Amino acid sequence: MKKLIFFLFLSISSIAQITRIEPPFWYSDMNHADVQIMFYGKNIAQNEVSATNLIIKNVQKTENPNYLFVTIDTKNVAPGTFVFTFKNGKKSFTQNYTLKARKKDSALRKGFDSSDMIYLIMSDRFANGNPKNDSSPNLIEKAARTNKDGRHGGDIEGMIQHLDYIKELGATAVWPTPLCEDNDERGSYHTYGQSDVYKIDERFGSNEEYLKLSAELHKRGMKLIKDYVTNHWGYKHWMMDDLPTYDWINQFPGFKQTNYRMTTQFDTNASAIDTKNCMDGWFVKSMPDLNQTNPLVLNYLIQNAIWWIEYADLDGFRVDTYSYADKKGIAAWTQAIMEEYPHFNIVGEAWLYSSAQIAYWQKDSKIAAIQNYNTHLPSVMDFMLQGILAEGVLNENKGEWNKGMVRIYNSLSSDFLYPNINNILIFAENHDTNRLNQFYPEFEKYRLTMMLLATLRGIPQLYYGSEIGMAGDKGQGDGDIRRDFPGGWPGDSQNAFTKAGRTPNQQKYFDLTAQLFNWRKTKNVIHTGKTTHYIPENNVYVYFRHNDQESVMVIINNSNEKQTLSMDRFQENLKKYTTGTDVLTQKNIPLNQSLTLEPLSGSILELK
Repeated sequence: MKKLIFFLFLSISSIAQITRIEPPFWYSDMNHADVQIMFYGKNIAQNEVSATNLIIKNVQKTENPNYLFVTIDTKNVAPGTFVFTFKNGKKSFTQNYTLKARKKDSALRKGFDSSDMIYLIMSDRFANGNPKNDSSPNLIEKAARTNKDGRHGGDIEGMIQHLDYIKELGATAVWPTPLCEDNDERGSYHTYGQSDVYKIDERFGSNEEYLKLSAELHKRGMKLIKDYVTNHWGYKHWMMDDLPTYDWINQFPGFKQTNYRMTTQFDTNASAIDTKNCMDGWFVKSMPDLNQTNPLVLNYLIQNAIWWIEYADLDGFRVDTYSYADKKGIAAWTQAIMEEYPHFNIVGEAWLYSSAQIAYWQKDSKIAAIQNYNTHLPSVMDFMLQGILAEGVLNENKGEWNKGMVRIYNSLSSDFLYPNINNILIFAENHDTNRLNQFYPEFEKYRLTMMLLATLRGIPQLYYGSEIGMAGDKGQGDGDIRRDFPGGWPGDSQNAFTKAGRTPNQQKYFDLTAQLFNWRKTKNVIHTGKTTHYIPENNVYVYFRHNDQESVMVIINNSNEKQTLSMDRFQENLKKYTTGTDVLTQKNIPLNQSLTLEPLSGSILELK
């Protein structure tokens, strides 16, 4: 009898070939009802497949017999567990697959918008809430905090432990850099070269802990934005050892680096080879470029994105290297997500220093329409404004014709190019740029920058640590602009997460930041109001945010000298107001006389 049982076990084992199923489960009542399930296992394609109580619409095999792509119709199918049968001759085995119930009104979820302030976290460098997961026996790179380019141990639990700190700052949404598994031998801490896009990296935590982060944010009325990568994976991605198809990634054959010339994607004079090399070339050698023209790849990426939204109850995506992906493919990916979640938000990284070139990538762009193209992308990143700040506009204090605040004025004069100017991301720095407090070490200039971010059109984003004066020189490598937050690690000599642990200088930065962005939370006039701005004179920039109910006057004196500001020039915005209350000082300022402005100073006045 024992021999018979053992023989049966061997027989079943020899044909039970499935080692991976992606997506691992799906949801009922989805707009994306045709679900393409990828079954992976040795010679799995040799089997005929059937399903109980499910309609199989298509079974697709590829040149690799270890993959089988099975499309099922889930329309009007109730949640439950379903059985697939795989048969090869007289041998067969079964595999369960689950459809889960969606959260109520999931399709109507509201994404982040201009009422939010986003706090960007470098996930490995913020806080180490669980030192036990700093390294994993299943993953190559181990923790090495002394190496500025190594893994330091920041994790999801560390974020959860400091959500109240983030909320106190006035942030309403959190954007952690990618958290899915990255099994590179070195530099894996940034996690943009992912090796498993259905699994949270064990050194950050687990899928369940990611769900906890989402729930804890929502409990506080805050939002979670996932950093999503459509353009590439890491070369250690599990598929790279056994690709489903040769053209799953772009091959030349093998590696060819992108030319990084994103202008080729809309330049009517661009050569075909330059355009192809930009889109299809690899970002770096360790990041194979995904081929979104392959329908299997595109559908895989669409389903993975939708799965994460549903599974983790997400409020938005920030999409890395958006403009490097195949143009038609990335537009189809975006459209599919927005059709599933009409009120969701996705912001794409198009790192360009031209308002026209950035605006091209926003949904319903009239510029892109000339080429019969629409990205369907709701939001883009205002690298134009970031670039002006990073180039040192606040160090240009003389008010020359083409320097100083007139550069910001000129940038905003191109707002007409954007289909939805309120839905663009504004920022002074992020995890890839020089630190704001590095190029503006003076508190006065940090203050002016935050005043701009808190009052200009769009969605402000703050990079972790800026609010305590953290600096970092990109010239010293990316590790220097991604330093550990003081107090995030057990045994740190200082804990800047607490008021008692901050230096007086750090507290000054923190108080200013918190005051501005907590004020901004309830100001519809800032979120969606119109902008009227005035040509800077003597390096003084004045603009108003206004709607039918209220008006805010913003004054930025970027001069090294005192300035006298006459109110006469601004009467079209001041005619029904007599005083303004300074948001930062709470002083009432008469508006029927000239104002004396201190050097490198600013005021935000709520008009009355």
